Amino acid sequence: MRTDWRRRRPGLLLVVTSFLALALIVGTVLFLHARSQAPGQADNPFALRSVYVDPAAKVSVAAQGAAGNEGELLRRLAAVPTGIWLTPEEQPAGQVGSRVKGVAEAAHERKEVAVFVVYGITQRDCTAGESSGGLPAGEYAEWVREIASAAGPWTVAILEPDALASAQECDLVEQRVQALSEAVEELREADVTTYIDAGHSNWTEPVEMADLLDRVGVESVRGFATNTSAFGTNAEEVAYARQVASHLDGAHFVVDSSRNGAGGNGEWCNPQGRAVGTKPGYVDDGGLDAYLWIKPPGESDGECNGGPAAGAWSTDLALDLVRNAEW
Repeated sequence: MRTDWRRRRPGLLLVVTSFLALALIVGTVLFLHARSQAPGQADNPFALRSVYVDPAAKVSVAAQGAAGNEGELLRRLAAVPTGIWLTPEEQPAGQVGSRVKGVAEAAHERKEVAVFVVYGITQRDCTAGESSGGLPAGEYAEWVREIASAAGPWTVAILEPDALASAQECDLVEQRVQALSEAVEELREADVTTYIDAGHSNWTEPVEMADLLDRVGVESVRGFATNTSAFGTNAEEVAYARQVASHLDGAHFVVDSSRNGAGGNGEWCNPQGRAVGTKPGYVDDGGLDAYLWIKPPGESDGECNGGPAAGAWSTDLALDLVRNAEW
């Protein structure tokens, strides 16, 4: 007897519908599980994953066109992960999310963690002026929100180098506290593991920095970062960070060791004779989560000591840092 296929269609639809519903449930469960396993603010992300190397980094581009010993050194440098800097000048609102999402997804596929440096606050670099710029307050909040929503779990943010350390000198304390408090909340809500920049050991007194960090909500995120783009030794920065943390119920911290291999010489802008320091990675030490290369070696501090504009690539600067470290 011939069976009419039309009479069987409701059953088929029921099977398909049930399958799709099950797939949706499984997908949702897996997503929530992955999110629940993300480090957020409670865990050290660097104990769980290595730092992602951005193939679009300026050093990688420079290494491709270099030959001989210079090429070898640049390729070795390009293999070391660094912070991925986000500025509204290079990644404006409406575009920054795409950049962040692409990096975050690439890092996640490799089971690595991307480290973003958020650098766009109003009156940025108000003390030195080499990297001056930033966004008006309202636009800044929207820009950070776009970054946070695109980054999501399993990413790290270093929030606004120098913003707190320079706040009092620039008479911007209240404005900075307000802007950073809002940024902290956006990043925390998106499960981005966040470290608020805390200057360095030769700038702000630990108790003063701790007070500023407390005011912007450091207790709600992972902790703070020291020595970004600076040259303090590991010993100097860890000692400073421990003093700051002692006023904050033991907040965690990371140290930028990208250019501190020879310590500082009193200059901040492309000083001569400096060297790359400890390579990035997890540190099994209560308060210190990791050494990081937040500042990419070879990217200029500004038009000083023979360097190009701030953030621009200089092969000479990069090679000096590597050779002085006796790579």
